[in-house]
Amino acid sequence: MLGFAAVSGLSINGFATNRSFTGDDVDGGSSISLDTNTLILFAICLGVAILLSYGYILLARTFPRPFIWVTGILNIAMAFLTGIWMISRRSYGGIVFLIFGVFMAFCFWTWRKRIPFSAFLLKLSVDIAKQYGHVWIVSFVGGIAAIAFGAWYAVTLVAIYVKYSPGSPACGADGSGCSQAKVTGLIVFITFTMYWMSEWLKNTIHTTVSGVYGSWYYSSGNFPSNATRSAFRRSMTTSFGSICLGSLFVAIINFLRHVCSIAAQSEAGQGDFIGACVACCLQCILSVLQWALEFINRYAFSYIALFGKPYFTAAKDTWKLIKDRGIDALINECLIGPVLSFGALFIGYVCAFAAYIYLLITDPSYNRDGSYTPVVVVFALLIGLQVANVFTTPLSSGIDTIFVATAWDPEVLMRDHRDVYDEMVRVYPQVQQAIHA
Repeated sequence: MLGFAAVSGLSINGFATNRSFTGDDVDGGSSISLDTNTLILFAICLGVAILLSYGYILLARTFPRPFIWVTGILNIAMAFLTGIWMISRRSYGGIVFLIFGVFMAFCFWTWRKRIPFSAFLLKLSVDIAKQYGHVWIVSFVGGIAAIAFGAWYAVTLVAIYVKYSPGSPACGADGSGCSQAKVTGLIVFITFTMYWMSEWLKNTIHTTVSGVYGSWYYSSGNFPSNATRSAFRRSMTTSFGSICLGSLFVAIINFLRHVCSIAAQSEAGQGDFIGACVACCLQCILSVLQWALEFINRYAFSYIALFGKPYFTAAKDTWKLIKDRGIDALINECLIGPVLSFGALFIGYVCAFAAYIYLLITDPSYNRDGSYTPVVVVFALLIGLQVANVFTTPLSSGIDTIFVATAWDPEVLMRDHRDVYDEMVRVYPQVQQAIHA
């Protein structure tokens, strides 16, 4: 983080001292690197991500069941719309969006029978958040932090191009200190740091919210008044290292996926269909690895919030507990995780589509040949995706905590939350066998 701050400070200083090169408005001023035009574009993407994320949360709180259907349909429609539009403009990176659209349509169709159980769990999570602790305050503060960091990253990204691109006035008369290799290296560094910090922020929110739901589960009728504050304190002290470690693993995979995404867009834009397919295949493999790791992390961090174990111990115990209890069948029937991922991806798609339209309308000098379009569109998608993931974390955190607590102490659910247990059995009768296996 200190390294990110140092790179950001040097780059932004170079950006600020070369305003005549970067321009002051949407017209920009540079023909060799990103400029103020791109900064305005990323600001628009942040605004879009904020509005859609809050609207998405409001929809989930108000209409849990329609929320699941709307998420699936909008996400599939946006993937197809973005892909068709990009192909119509002779940007063959749209093929990637079409492939994802087909895949998501297939997934959603096979999941449709699991919607009633998922809708019940989502409504339960929202009801608990309304009545206990300060879950929505945690979500709001975390969302503001995500926005601020996203804005910082966007400004730093543009500033690096301005300061270190060959030919920039910031390079000096002899051009020393500037090279494409330096630009690439610094962008790799700040993008990886951004992923790690975003994951850490998301998992800190998740662990804090899990602590609140743990208080609800184990303190029926005697909910502690300082549950949120205590959960946050544990997340920032005794559990801090575990959260950082788990976030690092996901950040590495996310970063590699990001590299493959840029490669796929670039190869498709150049008409190299085989290269684009190879990059897409690598991206799919990394997606599977990411899913497996995030699956373990979700429940491991909830376990850490409940019992204060170290990361590796929590991951091992949680996995063993899930398999021993048979609760994996219960987890398998819940759509909340995939639905929220779809929702965050939809917001990312909208940001990417907005960035693409903005580039077409403003036609900045640096992108006259379209070479920067794949990079800018993917970074816009990244910003929208990460902001949305932070905003939606509290919705899934409660459900994850209930799963872990139920697997560990099912008798508490049956004794202290009988109405919840009875309704769970009504919408998913197999739960009786799952938690008693």
